[in-house]
Amino acid sequence: MENIDYSILIPYVFITTFTPGPNNLSCASLSITFGIKKTMHYIWGIVTGFFLLLTLCGFFSRFLLVAFPAIESLMRWIGALYILYLAYGTFMASFSLQKNNNPNVLGFYKGILLQFVNPKGIIYGLTLYTVFLLPLTNNYLHITLFSLTLALIGLCSLLIWSFFGTIIHRYLTNPKLKMILNGLLSLLLIYTALKISGIIS
Repeated sequence: MENIDYSILIPYVFITTFTPGPNNLSCASLSITFGIKKTMHYIWGIVTGFFLLLTLCGFFSRFLLVAFPAIESLMRWIGALYILYLAYGTFMASFSLQKNNNPNVLGFYKGILLQFVNPKGIIYGLTLYTVFLLPLTNNYLHITLFSLTLALIGLCSLLIWSFFGTIIHRYLTNPKLKMILNGLLSLLLIYTALKISGIIS
């Protein structure tokens, strides 16, 4: 675990976890419409699904790297391209919320399902383990513990968006503020992509 580069891992995790995405925006929207109490089952479903998804991605990454050791360098370039794509998405993020009046989207299992129908989440998990957390992939306990840690970070993000979604929306739809914040976060992701690709050391 000492070989993990936390200087690029931590910004990557926090930017991808706390910026707008299907999980954060749906929780904010539902909590505004139905209240935080009714949204909590959905939030716990997302956290559980995210933990399961990351754990499976960790185990699969282990299998992939054992079966095809040469794929590590390829995955670094794929990971770098994916992070550049995230940088673009972050720069263009709108922070806009739409009220969701459909109570059928609430529920524990709907939250779990959302994680497994989102290809971005799967790519995120594979990139995380094959690029950032390679030293962990030879230990299933480390994979499980790190997946749990990331799921708990995700829970913090969901709660923040659920409790403060209206405030976040009010301030971050200001064009100038949005451009500054999105620009800074995008630059951090670009730096991360360049570093993991080896272009900069």
